[in-house]
Amino acid sequence: MRRWIKKYGGDQSLLPLADEELDNALGLVMEVNGKRHPTVVGLLLLGTESLLRQHLPSYEVVFQVLRGTDVQVNEFYRKPLLETFEEVDLQFRPWIIEEEIQVGLFRVPVPNYDRRGFREAFVNALVHRDYSMLGAVHVKLDDDGLNISSPGGFIDGVNLTNLLVVSPRSRNPLLADIIKRIGLAERTGRGIDRIFEGMLRYGRPAPDYSLSNSYTVSLSLSNAAPDLEFLKMVVEHEDKLGGLPIDSLIILSRLREERRLTTADFVASVQKTETNVRATLEKLVEIGLLESHGTGRGRTYTLSAQLYQSAGQQAEYIRQAGFSPIQHEQMVLNYIDKHGAIQRSGVADLCRISPPQATRLLKRLVENQDIKPVGGGRSTRYERVT
Repeated sequence: MRRWIKKYGGDQSLLPLADEELDNALGLVMEVNGKRHPTVVGLLLLGTESLLRQHLPSYEVVFQVLRGTDVQVNEFYRKPLLETFEEVDLQFRPWIIEEEIQVGLFRVPVPNYDRRGFREAFVNALVHRDYSMLGAVHVKLDDDGLNISSPGGFIDGVNLTNLLVVSPRSRNPLLADIIKRIGLAERTGRGIDRIFEGMLRYGRPAPDYSLSNSYTVSLSLSNAAPDLEFLKMVVEHEDKLGGLPIDSLIILSRLREERRLTTADFVASVQKTETNVRATLEKLVEIGLLESHGTGRGRTYTLSAQLYQSAGQQAEYIRQAGFSPIQHEQMVLNYIDKHGAIQRSGVADLCRISPPQATRLLKRLVENQDIKPVGGGRSTRYERVT
């Protein structure tokens, strides 16, 4: 235990304590009728494998590597939790492939998987799983990327819509507290930010929890190729500003993919109010990362011309920033005049805007009595008013 505290930079005040004092301080033992007994957490952290099998038969960790349908690694662990963490971490390391890019005077490593993000995700799975349920914590590498799953759904009050902002809480609070004091987990309780940062700063898709349900928490991290120009931009501004908050990374990442969005478009991704999102957007405009277009609720944001220029994509900037709402309306009307009708998905593709933006554009044209909806639901199409 002392070795782990030293290794992970944990609570140094624990190191001078005698064994019995350390057990008490961390809650590894409790006294019953004058006798000291290990707690479940003490057993998880320091118990022998035979005792864990006897008293916690649900505890197991599986590490797998699949290439296509071929199983290259398939290891099962029932050792104490901290030993298991270290062994799986060692198993994972050889699968990290790293290149380097030059940013200014510095060489910046670009791994296919961020080690800090992996550590936080794996620790979360070990610490927050439901130990009353049968089933293993699974760490799986395959052609699509990395998946980490654990038995038990999100605890009460935590769901897909508030993961980034909900107050830290745990199904196993004593275990979570010990892991933080050892230094193995983010002490602020915001390890989820590390996981998101480990994907977004490299220009990769955001972590995906969508396969989670009431029985399992499932996290998927894509092994998509990094966007090196996006990473250079992030690194340069991290150096100037002392880091980019996770809200800013989410906004920049979405604009990298979707080009042009409104404040309302970011609310679900950032998981904060429109007021908070608007404040973040304006800060990004002030430091030159974004440009704003229009006023009021129709105000939109794009990545700045400077960013596109540094990436050698000046033409792309003109395409995504050069069309006003009025020009979009005229593009839609011209399309309908030529083809007879258009659907919302066609508007999004034609104008290179998001589906919600396409909905608002069509609504304006309907209110102006330029077009009318025909049909209903997803098959709704829009025709000229005659």
